[in-house]
Amino acid sequence: MSENYILYKDSNRTVEERVNDLIERMILEEKVAQLGSEYLFVAVGLDGFDTEKLNAEFKHGWGQISRAAGVLDMDPKICAKLVNGVQKFLVENTRLGIPAIVHEECLCGYQAKHATAFTQSIGVASTWDPEVVEEMSDIIREQMLCVGARQGLSPVLDIARDARWGRVEETYGEDPYLVSRIGTSYIKGLQGDGLKNGVIATAKHFLGYGLSEGGMNWSPVHLADRELWGVYAKPFEAAIHEANLASVMNSYSEIDGIPCGVSKEILTDLLRDRLGFKGMVVSDYGTIETAHNYHHISEDLQGAGVQAIEAGLDVELSQTAGYGENLIDAVRKGLVSEEVIDRSVRRVLAKKFELGLFENPYGDSEKITEVFNKPKNKKVARKLACESMVLLKNQDDLLPLKKDTKSIAVIGPNADTVRNLLGDYSYVGQMEGTVEIMKSINNNSTDLELNEKQRESQEKAKEAFKAVFEAKDKDEYTYKSCNIKSILAGIKDKVSENTEIHYARGCDIMEENIEGFEQAVEAARKSEVAVVIMGGKSGLTLDSTSGESRDRADINLSGVQMELLKKIKETGTPVVLVLVNGRPLSITWESENIPAILEAWVPGEEGAGAVADVLFGDYNPGGKLPISFPRSVGQVPVYYNHKPSGGRSHWSGNYVNISTKPLYPFGYGLSYTTFEYSNLFINKAKVDVKDEVEISLDIKNIGEYSGDEVVQLYLHDRESTITRAVKELYGFKRLSLEPGEVAKITFTVPMNILGFYDRNKEFVVEPGNMDVMIGTSSEDIRLKGEFEIIGEKRDLTNDKAFFSRAKVQYL
Repeated sequence: MSENYILYKDSNRTVEERVNDLIERMILEEKVAQLGSEYLFVAVGLDGFDTEKLNAEFKHGWGQISRAAGVLDMDPKICAKLVNGVQKFLVENTRLGIPAIVHEECLCGYQAKHATAFTQSIGVASTWDPEVVEEMSDIIREQMLCVGARQGLSPVLDIARDARWGRVEETYGEDPYLVSRIGTSYIKGLQGDGLKNGVIATAKHFLGYGLSEGGMNWSPVHLADRELWGVYAKPFEAAIHEANLASVMNSYSEIDGIPCGVSKEILTDLLRDRLGFKGMVVSDYGTIETAHNYHHISEDLQGAGVQAIEAGLDVELSQTAGYGENLIDAVRKGLVSEEVIDRSVRRVLAKKFELGLFENPYGDSEKITEVFNKPKNKKVARKLACESMVLLKNQDDLLPLKKDTKSIAVIGPNADTVRNLLGDYSYVGQMEGTVEIMKSINNNSTDLELNEKQRESQEKAKEAFKAVFEAKDKDEYTYKSCNIKSILAGIKDKVSENTEIHYARGCDIMEENIEGFEQAVEAARKSEVAVVIMGGKSGLTLDSTSGESRDRADINLSGVQMELLKKIKETGTPVVLVLVNGRPLSITWESENIPAILEAWVPGEEGAGAVADVLFGDYNPGGKLPISFPRSVGQVPVYYNHKPSGGRSHWSGNYVNISTKPLYPFGYGLSYTTFEYSNLFINKAKVDVKDEVEISLDIKNIGEYSGDEVVQLYLHDRESTITRAVKELYGFKRLSLEPGEVAKITFTVPMNILGFYDRNKEFVVEPGNMDVMIGTSSEDIRLKGEFEIIGEKRDLTNDKAFFSRAKVQYL
């Protein structure tokens, strides 16, 4: 070989060989540099590079660049140019030429200016359509690659069973099977066929984050091992084995007295040893700082950093505080071994080689216009938004409305807004949130302590955020960021030219002002039907009703919205209530008194058109709830797959004042047509523990509209050595049927997806009797059967399966 041959730069060698060669060449400072991160604006501004800063701060390398496009208020083309410049510096001006990984948020679309803004996650789950989810994340992948971003901090795989928690909207709901199916599809689309042309998916938040104390963000989680491993860890385990998940992010919360970010029990013993994860663990932002100054488990940042690295936290995001110089000093003092540092560095370098960064670390700004404006982007966004709509009530077939209706009142705080169609992790939502956080920091009203370096970067960021700071009209700013229209505009686009639209805002989302009531009531009185568009605002700001850290002690319509709705109801005009919101609401009065209710969630940039499509019958809603709707906040947590002793108060059954049943159950959703279920057939009465069973049925559209139905398969273990849920989802299939059309659906269920942790905490499948339930929701069961599992109790530790298979045959 040539004297100039460098093994780690040879793409024909294995990843392991390249990692081994590179790490042997690295000094301690270069290793630790790979475990840190900084925002792009630390060394780069909108006007270009700070070369002196780059040479001073990053001469030993730069592990991760934090949210280049998602933090600075800049065009993606400018962002790509700046990212490419930093990568060029790292490749050409550092000793070993190791490129950085650029990570971005991408929960409901790439969080960048002009990128496609898709439906928020809770709506995505309402589609029950893994295929369209993969289409969405494939688009996100393409857009991120253009800018040079190679890691996405999504998806959220938290199980959400507490509607008070603000981040419910970021989740796929309450059920581990549904979350697993939707989550793995998202990961497959984002990571692609291989990381060489993919973006690393980061599943979060590990673990149990969605069942925090009091429904409050960052609060402690109280879960025993069986439920933690068998329910809350299940989506992560499925993602690891079914989608080759490349990265995991810790939860901010604590379990059994140990914050997850510094917990070896969580990040190593469970995640790696029990679940089999081989990838890279990154911290949620500020994890190590909060371990020190929020959880108070260390005397200083260095101590927290040592705990984190030893626990298995490989990379510190978003800025280096506990790692960096603190880790270097800790190694030299003997507080942590260099072998522990090497362990994490190997994981980071492996991902950089797998991504192909050493061959090409650059984005392609020339493709941005084309990729960001592909016709399929809006087509998929519209399909996703339409499929996410859940029809909760449709008394006397009030919907769909006729397009030639003579007069329609369009009322409510979410009628003529584009901002409130976007989620908390949309580009606009994060811009607003970052500005508010920065204002809070300036006012010294935060728990977090800032060092000199962080304060300097915050000051530099202010200039980048100037446009957002000065924005008076958030809707106007939103228009500039993505092509979007309001639901009011969507309705106007649908109706005939002779239809009169009477618009009145009526009230705000949270304020108590009723001055707009009179105009809204008058609009309803002079109209044939009133479409009332209410709900909330998703974001991080104090005027948001859901989103990160926007937890609620009640889950009713906020402000004076219900009072306005009652006034409109009193006019006698038929009312259609459209909810634009990020969490299940307690809408008991609304359900009893309003004839038609449509849950639109937070539908994204194509949401207005999707709502109008449903209201006027151009699309027949087929979405199903991924989370139960409580009757009252006092029921929380309420979920379908509770234990036999749960879901009721023994011996009376109900609460003193209300039912213990949810208002709308998991899996619920109406249609403009009707589906008939028949001919249940189970191919085996007795199934060996190593075998599989086929469960088939026929479904027919017996209504007048074409439409989608989600057929849901639930199973119940009738007897077991530990208590099991009253029913559990083990399969589903969304399909479309024309009027009169019939399809046969066959679910193939391997017995090794029925495993659970037994009394010895071993993962097993046991012989016993299984109830089969097939329905249109978890409560509306249309067909029932049974089969028996036979054979010896079987250890599934090394033979787990996660999904059944569904086949559709149109008859």
